[in-house]
Amino acid sequence: MENTYVNEKNLIGEIVNQYPETAEVLFGIGMHCLGCPASQAESLEDACAVHGVSSDTVVKAINDVIAENRK
Repeated sequence: MENTYVNEKNLIGEIVNQYPETAEVLFGIGMHCLGCPASQAESLEDACAVHGVSSDTVVKAINDVIAENRK
């Protein structure tokens, strides 16, 4: 069974603060402003919509990176 650490409702700021290793995934899809004030209150779902990417795909990639770093 897959580990689920985050979902599309989590805030970008919370994700990056709790799991810094996820920044690489977010940078990779064009989310370069992870430290800006908007990221502190923006959900992953909303950020994905703004950047035109599937939140399901990003959530899976983020959870995979977190799981890999938790081994």
